[in-house]
Order: sequence, then structure tokens, then C-alpha cells
Amino acid sequence: MTSTQYSDGRQETRVENYTKFWQKDLGKEGEADNQNRVESYTDVVNGYYDGATELYEYGWAQSFHFSRFYKGEAFVASLARHEHYLSAQMGLRPGMRVLDVGCGVGGPAREIARFADVNIVGLNNNDFQIQRARKYTKKAGLENQVSFAKGDFMKLSEQFGENSFDAVYAIEATVHAPTWEGVYGEIMKVLKPGGVFGVYEWCMTDTWDASIPAHKELAHAIEFGNGIPEMRPLKQAREAMVKVGFSIEHEEDLAERPDEVPWYYPLEGDIWKAQTAWDCFTVWRMSWSGKLVSHTAIKFMEILGLLPKGTYDVGESLKVAADALVKGGQTKLFTPMYLAICRKPAFSES
Repeated sequence: MTSTQYSDGRQETRVENYTKFWQKDLGKEGEADNQNRVESYTDVVNGYYDGATELYEYGWAQSFHFSRFYKGEAFVASLARHEHYLSAQMGLRPGMRVLDVGCGVGGPAREIARFADVNIVGLNNNDFQIQRARKYTKKAGLENQVSFAKGDFMKLSEQFGENSFDAVYAIEATVHAPTWEGVYGEIMKVLKPGGVFGVYEWCMTDTWDASIPAHKELAHAIEFGNGIPEMRPLKQAREAMVKVGFSIEHEEDLAERPDEVPWYYPLEGDIWKAQTAWDCFTVWRMSWSGKLVSHTAIKFMEILGLLPKGTYDVGESLKVAADALVKGGQTKLFTPMYLAICRKPAFSES
């Protein structure tokens, strides 16, 4: 059976096959299931984003990441501030050539390009997202400052050559890699000597214990609902950075800040917690009634052939994701914002 290839880059078969990478009962997940996803990470991630991208844009924004909130801060302002903070911590300066690893539809790249006046190349392995990123960037008038390339972040040096960028950042993207050591090693290669790497990483915190069944099931639920081959503990991210040769100049789990408004509040679906009037709509979309409306619409659009088969199932996985992420945030077992600012040595050891 051949896969329907849409003109926008989506492939129906990989959307349909996405949920098949997990056991129906996440409590029965085993090492063989993990290994299969890790080995098939490209299919896992592309199947997920072929089905989830438009849902993300509808329910969230063009910046597919979480952020901290100040009391009374608008949702979109918080997203932008999170991106500005990373840029400032990295010390980005006008004219730098910067790589965005796992750029989504380009929301952060456009925001950081404006904020820091840098030139950004966004890397993505999903054709559908790249098309949308280019469309939005042209509409914003930034096509001469922000460009996009299709590629595998496990093969960066092969695509761009070594010592090619002044800086590299990744916002909640490298969690999709089969190994952190592999993707961080590639980032190290494409950075110029003395270059900076900044990352917001998704991790299970050091409180998480894989030997506890409930902890393990939570990690699998986060994986299933977010297109992630394997969730890993924070200490492994730190170890991988150091192992490939980075010097960590600053690190912090921003989710540990004593914020009055938690990072996961939009996922709770409680409109009374919305920080501005407009955010009521954003939060409502994550409520039971908002999910009912949107997922019913998705089902009918799929039946009518307006969406690839399997989109509804991917949408259902997002419900699992929301519940798991809220639980992970409340129990402090998961963070989407382990911040690390790393430096490549200014000289080679030879």
C-alpha cells in the first residue's frame, strides 16, 4: 500500500503509523519498545509533527515551547521573553550566524532574529513544517535574515561543514534525538572555536526514578504525547555536554524558580487562571469543552479527507501529553526548561 503524499509535505502513512510505536497500555512498555523508537526516531518525529503541527498552531502559537510566567503576563509575551532570555544568556550579537536546531515553523527564529539582529538558519527534518516556516518568514519580511534547511540534526557537520556557526541554540528540540551525546557532538562540530551553544532541554528531573513504575509510566506518557523516542534524566544531558567537549558556563532548571504562575498552567484548561482576557481563549482550548470541539472537528475533517488519516489519533495523544506534562510539572518529575549555556573551546586539543 502506497502512502498518500500531500503537496505540503505530509505523508499519510507515517501519521497513521505514529501511535503504533507505543503499546496501547503504556504501563506495559518495555526496553524493546524504547529501542525501536530510538532506531526509528525520524519516522516517530515526522509522523508526530505531520499530524500535530496544525494542532500546535491552533492551540498554542507558532513557537512550540513552554515558558515561565509573571503574574498578569500575556501568553505570547511570555513565549517571546523566554526566547529573548536565551538569546541574552548566549550573548548573541548583531551579524552572528546562528543555527536553530529543530526550528519548528520558525517562531523562535523570527523572534530572536528581530531581538538580537542575527542571521539564523533553521534546521528541520519535516517538510510540512519547513514549508510553513518559509511562508510565515516571508510574510514577516525576514526572508533575507532567516532561512530554513531540511536536514537531520544527527548529521549537522555533514550538511553544513565544521566550524560554520558563531552560535547554535535548540529550544525543546534535541529531546527528539536518539542520543544526546550524538546531537550535542554534532553541534560541537559545526560551532566555530569559542562558539556558544544554548539549549532549553526536556528532561526527567533528578527526582525521577526509572525503577518506580509510576515514574516510568509518566515518562512513557510524555513520550507518546509528544513524539519523543525516549525521555531521559537531566543528569544525562549534563554528562553528554561535558563528554563531547563543551564547557558549561551556566545551567539552571528554570522550572525550579518559585513562580506564582506555573509554566504548565495553560495546559490545565482552567480559564479562571488565564492571565489576560485574550488568554482565556488559549486556555479554553485546553479545557474539556475546548478539546471536545476541536477534536470533533478534526474527526470530521479526517473523514472528509481534509486531513491525513491518523491525525485524530495524534490529536488524542496530545490529550495524554497535556495530562502527563501537568502531572510531571506538579510532581517536579519533569522539566521542559533545563537551561544550559555551553562553550566550545577556543582552541583544538591536538
